Amino acid sequence: MRTEDVLAAIATGLWRWDNASGTVSLDAEAARLLGLPAEPVRLSEAAVRSRFHPVDWNEIDGVVNLAVAEETLAESRLRIMDEHGRVIRTVRSRSKPLVAGNDYQLVGTLQEVAEQPPGTAVRTPVTGDWRRSREAFLLDAGRALAEARSTAEVLRVAASLSMPGFSPDGLAVFGVAGDRLTIIGHHGQSHDDEGPFASMSLDTDYPAAEVVRTGRAIYLPSPEEYLRRFPVTWPLARRFGRRSWAFVPLVVAGRTLGAWMAAFKHPVVFTPDERSVLTTVARMLAQALARAGVAESERELSLGLQRTMMPVLGPGIPGIRVAARYVPTGGGLQVGGDWYDMIRLPGGASRPDGGGAGRIALVIGDVQGHDVRAAGLMGQLRIALRAYASEGHRPDAVLSRASRFLYGITDGEDGDGDGGPRFATCLYLEVDLETGAVDIARAGHPDPAVRMNDGTVLLRPTAGGLPLGIVPDTDYPTTRIALDPGETLMICTDGLLETGGHDLDTGWERVRKLLEAHDGEDLEELADTLVEAVHGPGSHHTTGPLADRREDDIAVLLLSRRPAGAVRDSPRRTLMTIAQAEPERIAEAREQVRQLLHDWSDGDQLDSAVLMVSEMLTNVLVHTDGDALLVAEVVCGERSRRLRVEVSDTSDELPHRRQPGEMASSGRGLVLMEMLAHAWGVDPRGEGKAIWFELDEAGATEDHCGQAPPGQDPPGQDPPDQDPPD
Repeated sequence: MRTEDVLAAIATGLWRWDNASGTVSLDAEAARLLGLPAEPVRLSEAAVRSRFHPVDWNEIDGVVNLAVAEETLAESRLRIMDEHGRVIRTVRSRSKPLVAGNDYQLVGTLQEVAEQPPGTAVRTPVTGDWRRSREAFLLDAGRALAEARSTAEVLRVAASLSMPGFSPDGLAVFGVAGDRLTIIGHHGQSHDDEGPFASMSLDTDYPAAEVVRTGRAIYLPSPEEYLRRFPVTWPLARRFGRRSWAFVPLVVAGRTLGAWMAAFKHPVVFTPDERSVLTTVARMLAQALARAGVAESERELSLGLQRTMMPVLGPGIPGIRVAARYVPTGGGLQVGGDWYDMIRLPGGASRPDGGGAGRIALVIGDVQGHDVRAAGLMGQLRIALRAYASEGHRPDAVLSRASRFLYGITDGEDGDGDGGPRFATCLYLEVDLETGAVDIARAGHPDPAVRMNDGTVLLRPTAGGLPLGIVPDTDYPTTRIALDPGETLMICTDGLLETGGHDLDTGWERVRKLLEAHDGEDLEELADTLVEAVHGPGSHHTTGPLADRREDDIAVLLLSRRPAGAVRDSPRRTLMTIAQAEPERIAEAREQVRQLLHDWSDGDQLDSAVLMVSEMLTNVLVHTDGDALLVAEVVCGERSRRLRVEVSDTSDELPHRRQPGEMASSGRGLVLMEMLAHAWGVDPRGEGKAIWFELDEAGATEDHCGQAPPGQDPPGQDPPDQDPPD
């Protein structure tokens, strides 16, 4: 009797599915089961597909692909439909793929399956509920693995997976190091149990090693099957008391990175649906581990670059406190062109003027771009600046040489991939630790700021030149300011100011409030406060509302002179020079006075002071041939504060009162001062003169001088004894 006759007698048909030609051959019984005439026939794939329920066809498509990949049997239950879309029967398919290159033929059987009677508790492995549970599980698992950012997080997610209907109680992820099999992580075993598996040769007769060698999954549904196939390593697995094991390859881009083991304490037959779930999870796990490995390598590279390129600000310099922070952008390698540096300058012997004892240089800068090229240029530029500074050059000469250096190494770039020639902004400060004098040269960079002892914060306008690298020869004028004991100097890159949708002005107001609110004692705390105000806390456990706003690199450097004793009654002072060729800086002088009087109680007096300062400076630039030196300070009087402003120049010609006509455009300066100032005058100097005015604060509601307002006792003192009322 023929085999076909025997199979037909038990209602079993044969079919052959040729993937290359897209045709399906059916014998007479298989044709009958599909609702066709009971005779051998060859149909197109589309004609056969029309006989299956659409949901079941999608199911068998995935099962077949899995069987082709693993070279195992493809098993599934399929509902057969007639021409009117009605289900006429359910069949069970068992087939074996015969792979030839990229094509395959699927040879198997179709057998009718009796439907379960209504109300029965028996559920077949493939049902709509099971499919929905599986799809929901895979979506959740994919989302969780996609969000994992490190190998440890991936392993935690893998250990927490609860598979529908057959959750494993033991998991292990194996990796490959050369010709050795290693354990990346595991769950369900103690750390002492990993010893024999920690490092074994890939030639070992162990399921995970064979999976890595062949790239094919191994399913062991029983201990007997494990012992039969892997007798050498069975004693290692027997002591865990497991009943079934699945070893699935971790494959990324066609390369096997390792293996994933899922072990069960209950028997699992590993149906095609269960194998499909395990294979899908393994693919997602492999992708997640690959992403985590790349991310960890990038983070390590980023940290290495930062450690190499950023200086260590040690506590070895007496008389100062220093703190600094560097925060890269949120994407890519997290490296960029921002940097800071502190350089110990040579002694007085290296300077023509004999000075320089106890001097340091502070440098902060920003190379255009946020990529590896920018980081490389930053490193080169930082080394060049250190070399020029160590030679003893003045700040203006250091920046001029640095600009020529950067222009020379970027002038040959043609822009193919690197964005063309790069430039850099920079702020270079030379600090005399004994006197507090700070000489500043600026190349297109934001100005420095100073927090005074009483909490007032001033943005110090400085003369500047073009960013480094724009043209080969550029001059950088030098500005000198004084840093008193206890005051804090802050320099930063524009990332601290402009991140979060701010421009330089609104960003500076945000930073000013933070500086004013801090007591100025703990510079490390102040540095953290400035950075966290932009992008939130650094811990990934508390990300903060602004954690995703790292649009630009951030570098900030703080320096404070340590006072010899307690700082008391330190005046609030600002000083700046207005050159004849820079009349536009009169606007900066007006802003300096406004910042100096930020807490002045009388707004009209503040406007008057700004008006008189503008008149005094304009008169010097218009009526003399020299520069104007502005000195403004707030001092405490007996019961209130006093503003004193002095503008000096080198001209011996004294101002005199005029009687300007109604249409006159000048001559009202002294008239305004006599009307607005409480006191004013002109003092001849050895070379030139100084004109000054004073304003006493009116209407103060707070005592800014540490004294009690009228009618109150000084703080910390008991009230005088008084007789009780009658």
